[in-house]
Amino acid sequence: MLAGWIFGESILPIAEPLAQIFLRLLRMAIMPLIMTSIISGVLSIGNAKNLGRLGSKVFGYYIASSLLAIFAGQLLVNIFQPGKGATLGLTKTPDELAAVEQGVSDILLRIIPENPFAAMVEGDVLAVIFFSLLFGYFITTTNEPYRTQLSDIFNGAFEVMMKLVHFVIWTAPLGVFGINARIVATTGFEAFKSLGFYSLIVVAGLAIHAFISLPLILKFIARVNPYKHYRNMIPALITAFSTSSSMVTLPLTIDRVTLNSGVSKKVGGFSLPIGATINMDGTALYECVAAIFIAQVYGFDLSFGQQLMVVLTALLASIGAAGVPMAGLVMLAIILRAVGLPLEAVGIILAVDRILDMFRTATNVLSDSCGAVMVARLEGEDLPEIT
Repeated sequence: MLAGWIFGESILPIAEPLAQIFLRLLRMAIMPLIMTSIISGVLSIGNAKNLGRLGSKVFGYYIASSLLAIFAGQLLVNIFQPGKGATLGLTKTPDELAAVEQGVSDILLRIIPENPFAAMVEGDVLAVIFFSLLFGYFITTTNEPYRTQLSDIFNGAFEVMMKLVHFVIWTAPLGVFGINARIVATTGFEAFKSLGFYSLIVVAGLAIHAFISLPLILKFIARVNPYKHYRNMIPALITAFSTSSSMVTLPLTIDRVTLNSGVSKKVGGFSLPIGATINMDGTALYECVAAIFIAQVYGFDLSFGQQLMVVLTALLASIGAAGVPMAGLVMLAIILRAVGLPLEAVGIILAVDRILDMFRTATNVLSDSCGAVMVARLEGEDLPEIT
């Protein structure tokens, strides 16, 4: 920003290539990351039998809590409309969002690809997510040695993609420099005033989910004392906030949930690792708010039916979000691609992403822990430590 302010438009020959290289690297990683991360996430469940009674409760909670988080963010971003009238210095001006100019039935049909390979080539995100979920599930039903061989292949491919994503994130400071220097050089600092309002909306949505929605679930469904459980989770939440990684926090999360809140190792050991991989309430909320905010900046007033596309993509993309710092950034790129918005807006959001990442990761970990408690209670565990 300083470079754009001091050097003005003379910085553009440097800023433009840096911005474009970063955005192209981001686009390059999207489709293979979706496929490998979601298949690997489904395989982490272990086998098809684990999708029985216990699995249905765990996944039922994950879907419900993610939807609660998304709707909280969707409500706030529609009421306050932080993107209306915002000046972010975006260069692309799409005339319409072809991806959302369709009915609910069209969206549901579009999820099922006629040709999954064509869907990958065309960048049809929802279709690739749907195919990956099914493919991962049916790998778990395959007989040995093929199940192990395929699991090793896709888990290995996911590890490779994570290394590639880390490389893309390593280049992010250069890309952010280029994008923000370009904005300030051409429009001044006006663009960044709007980001403060957007950030407040995201934090407010996370607060509603963390301090209203989740405590209500604990109080009336799990029938435990939310305050006692939250107090037990403080060390894990501090770690999550500091590291911005639910996966790094996982050992501490398991420790606090099983030893301090009294959840059995059977339930905690099953639900928490899966939660750290696929239950991303804070990330899903952030992605939904960010996508609608960016649509507002471009002047699109999305109807409820059109926003269903964003909500559905946010839910499915949050399943594929890896529990590492800035994973939500890559998932946001996936959502923008799915609804037809230019990826250049990702660079703007990056200006405040690191701080918001800390808040949403803490929310992700808190939701994982609440899910373990709820499932334990539904399985008949007493949990005297928090009742």
